[in-house]
Amino acid sequence: QGLKPIVSTESPALIFGTTTKLPSDLPATDSFLGKNKVPDLQKLFQKADGLPVHLKRGVPDKLLYRTTMALTIGGTIYCLVALYMASQPRNR
Repeated sequence: QGLKPIVSTESPALIFGTTTKLPSDLPATDSFLGKNKVPDLQKLFQKADGLPVHLKRGVPDKLLYRTTMALTIGGTIYCLVALYMASQPRNR
């Protein structure tokens, strides 16, 4: 009998009849016509002004940061109160 290969050495048939296109085959159209903001943002975030990165863009960042901190502290307090209430026996 001898040893037979477990895996077929033939390539499988194509399921979908299309082949993949290489990036060089695709049309070179510019679909984005806006201004590149990356250099401006790099200048803003790399400025040595002592502010952390998450607060560099001013009022919107401060508002988001403070809202997040308030929700975090409020959620922690709510969880502690719920744990305290769950630990107390019910009075009948």
